[in-house]
Amino acid sequence: QIQLVESGGGLVQAGGSLRLSCAASGATFSSYGMGWFRQAPGKEREFVAAITTRGISRSNADSVKGRFTISRDNTKNTVYLQMNSLKPEDTAVYYCAAYYSGTYLPRTRRDEYDYWGQGTQVTVSS
Repeated sequence: QIQLVESGGGLVQAGGSLRLSCAASGATFSSYGMGWFRQAPGKEREFVAAITTRGISRSNADSVKGRFTISRDNTKNTVYLQMNSLKPEDTAVYYCAAYYSGTYLPRTRRDEYDYWGQGTQVTVSS
């Protein structure tokens, strides 16, 4: 069973950047599709970005288009979320998630993910 640990969150001013990392252990990382979700206070957890085992990625075009990029390094068992041009509305707890499958397209629904990290807080000040 894969375990996931996020890091890299923090407080940043609007317009700034952060890079989140999610370190995986306990399983063959390259066999898992990976995703990032976020949850703001009082809101449902929403899809941010995902990447397949072969590196095909997709992001939530409505909320993070052109600003966030997901990537993975199978040699380091890590998936990243590079966040640029941050806005106050990006403030949320960011979760890393995984699913065991070699799907052609990245999965975007919460219920398609089987494993979750504990989350890391990102706060963007105006």
